[in-house]
Amino acid sequence: MRRPLLPLILAPLLLAIPAWGGPPEEGRCPTVGGIARGGPATDAAPIRLRAGMVISQQDLLLLRRLLPGEVWQNRHAFFHQGMALTIAACHRRYPVPSFYEEATALHAGQPHLDADGNLHDYTAGLPFPPESFDLDAPDAGARWAWNLALRWRGSGPWGRFRIVDMPSRVGKVLTYEGRYFYYQTRGRSDLAGSGYAVPEADGNLFVAGGRFLEPFDARHLAWRQMRPKESLERYQKTDETFVYVPTMRKVRRAATTWVDGMYVPRYRVAGDSGGGGIPIGSGGGDYGVGGAAGAVNPTAAISIHQTENLPRGFQTLTLRPNAYVWRVKGEREVLAPINAKDRGYPRDPDRNFGPHGLSVATDQWDVRWAVVLEGRARDRSRNFQAIVLYVDWQTRQPLYMITKANLARILDVGIAVHRFSDDVVNYPGWPDGQRAQVFDPVAEVFYRVADDSGWRRESYDTRAIPPEERVRRRFTTTDFLIRGH
Repeated sequence: MRRPLLPLILAPLLLAIPAWGGPPEEGRCPTVGGIARGGPATDAAPIRLRAGMVISQQDLLLLRRLLPGEVWQNRHAFFHQGMALTIAACHRRYPVPSFYEEATALHAGQPHLDADGNLHDYTAGLPFPPESFDLDAPDAGARWAWNLALRWRGSGPWGRFRIVDMPSRVGKVLTYEGRYFYYQTRGRSDLAGSGYAVPEADGNLFVAGGRFLEPFDARHLAWRQMRPKESLERYQKTDETFVYVPTMRKVRRAATTWVDGMYVPRYRVAGDSGGGGIPIGSGGGDYGVGGAAGAVNPTAAISIHQTENLPRGFQTLTLRPNAYVWRVKGEREVLAPINAKDRGYPRDPDRNFGPHGLSVATDQWDVRWAVVLEGRARDRSRNFQAIVLYVDWQTRQPLYMITKANLARILDVGIAVHRFSDDVVNYPGWPDGQRAQVFDPVAEVFYRVADDSGWRRESYDTRAIPPEERVRRRFTTTDFLIRGH
């Protein structure tokens, strides 16, 4: 049986003690410990947050209980002088389209896990509704991870992106722009009449890809990544990944075929004025991002074999749940930018992200109820050994992501930024006329604790409705890697 929510008098202990039971009622805002500006802590009095309240840096202590410990410890990177964080809503219930709910109900009880966390007999909808299993169950963590991976995301987001890579104390800020897409080809609850798959599915769960447009050295470097449906039952199953190197004017398979999330080719270039050079090798710590040493010249024969993945830009977009051993650490109330209001690139390329370039604190944030998951990588040769995910209980959207070298040493701390389509003026509807009711992943900010570096991805024009047929054909074939340059 589920344990009831802890009494309010124990609210500060939610940081350490799990509390099963799901989110509070809609509109119920939490009470936090208050400290008068400039006054001693003994003058503190409880303050109840409310929609519309603006939090400045001087009031940041009010939010300590509502932020993951890793974010609070590194708050200098995510919050800054002059910030204006607006409390948007408390435990708002965001709707999903009726066809997603129908697919969930129709196939309820069919999906199941084996002893290794692999998913079997999944068709469409949410595989494991939270009310259908006990959070104390041994496989509860794996079920939640699969709910995250197969959450409602429309047909998949697509749009423009800007990745800003901020080095540590040495080096200059690097900026990259382009277009990307993540197109879901199976498990599409809106396509019940065609077996929940698009005609071009061809055995794949999704097709993802993109093209760099800036800077000049990386212009037209493009890629396609196709994840086979067999990966649901065997995490070692590799993706089909192809990269177009402009100076070679050829499409070649990527050397890095096994990718957990979304593939992005290395774009740090050196020694090639023709564009599209791809560095390889180590020299940059856990992520292998180095300088000119190890860079591949596209005109060299080795380029046919070497185009490696760089984990930048789309960390929270997708993952392989069966590549980890999961456990539920608990549930807790958090504050997160799940429905941002402010704009960034490309609509507002000059937005201020604070002195570290990683702050999304001048925006609206929601009070949410999150499930905290910890996953240990099955492959011990990974660049990191464990991840911690804060998953929104009601929408299954990722809120925070922390990667660790082991259970104690933190590598990266990331915040995912979303925007709910119903709150966007003139957002296109679904082909049948329904509202999209989807969360667009408009940004990510990641701070690398070890060397005080980080990166930011902005995609504020992203949409997740089905593209028209001519665009869909470009998504699902590698032929357009050459034609589109």
